Order: sequence, then structure tokens, then C-alpha cells
Amino acid sequence: MALEVKSLTGQQLHDVLPALARLRIIVFRDWPYLYDGTLEYEEKYLAQFAAAPGAVCIIAQDGDEIVGASTAAPMIEHADEFAEPFEKAGFDLNKIFYCGESVLLKSHRGHGLGHAFFDGREAHARKLGGFTHSTFCRVVRPDDHPLMPADYLPLDGFWKKRGYAPVDGLVATYDWKDVDQTEETTHQMQFWMKPL
Repeated sequence: MALEVKSLTGQQLHDVLPALARLRIIVFRDWPYLYDGTLEYEEKYLAQFAAAPGAVCIIAQDGDEIVGASTAAPMIEHADEFAEPFEKAGFDLNKIFYCGESVLLKSHRGHGLGHAFFDGREAHARKLGGFTHSTFCRVVRPDDHPLMPADYLPLDGFWKKRGYAPVDGLVATYDWKDVDQTEETTHQMQFWMKPL
């Protein structure tokens, strides 16, 4: 396995959007997101992300294949659904750096790429300057959800080692179609933060 991690911005970022869309559909179909996505939606969503000033995508390659990716951008450039809870809590959106998805094929997990993704995004935030906090969010699922795998291990311990912690009351909602549903439903997204 010849893994290489790169930080992409500008046109280089645009060039990898098809691979990122494919990874999002594959990885987010699994627990806990259960996302029944479409390429049409992905192209629209990712085009908006890529157009954001300050956006970055950290990719992991195995040879020529992109096997993982992680995105981030200033919160002020992100979806209103995510910005609203921060505004209500009194945060200055201009000082919050939002770490979006991290998607990695199962075949390439356990090789330190999760740390590389966070390292790359946090380094980009520091390079841009002016940010006091880094944040991301995770979907909230009930412990008795019928589709939760028996061997599921949440990533809370990993995130805490990175210095992140959940912030009480900092919750957004986002709609998507689950794999076991016929239409979109609303999902709660809990934010975690750390000082930069």
C-alpha cells in the first residue's frame, strides 16, 4: 500500500470532486449516516463547497486511486443550517473553521489517515489565519436503531484525543433520505469543537 496525502485548493480541488462524490456515496451509505445519495445532489453540493473562499480538500491516494478525502472551509461560507446554531450561541462565524466530511474506504482504515485528515485541515485553517476554533458535526442516532451494527465503535475517543469535545446545545438539523426510508427525514447533527 503506497499511501500519499495531499492538500488541495483551487483548481486542484475542483479536479477531484467526481472522486469525492463517489466516496461520499459509498462511505455515507454505511452506519451511522445511512445516506441514500445521488450523484446529481453530490455534484451540486460539492460545487458549492469548492466555490467557497478558503476551501480545502485533503485527499489520500493509493497509487493513482483516491481512497479517502476530507473537506473543510470557513464556517461563514457554509450552509445556513449549520451556521444558525453558532449564531444563536453567540459565536462569531468569521472565527469558526468548519471541518466537513471525512470519507475513507474500509480497505484503507487503520493507517493513520484520520489523523492526517485533521492535521491537514487544521494546518490550512492556521495558514488562512483569524480562526479561534475548529468544528465538525456528527449525526445523532438512537442506541437502539435497528440498523446499527453490533460491532460498531463510535469515533468519540479518537475525536477527544484530537482535542475536540461536544458542545451542549450546539445542534443543527439536516435532511436526507436514509437507505431504509422512502423519503427524506430530518437528522440532528451534534457539533464538536476545539480551540485552534
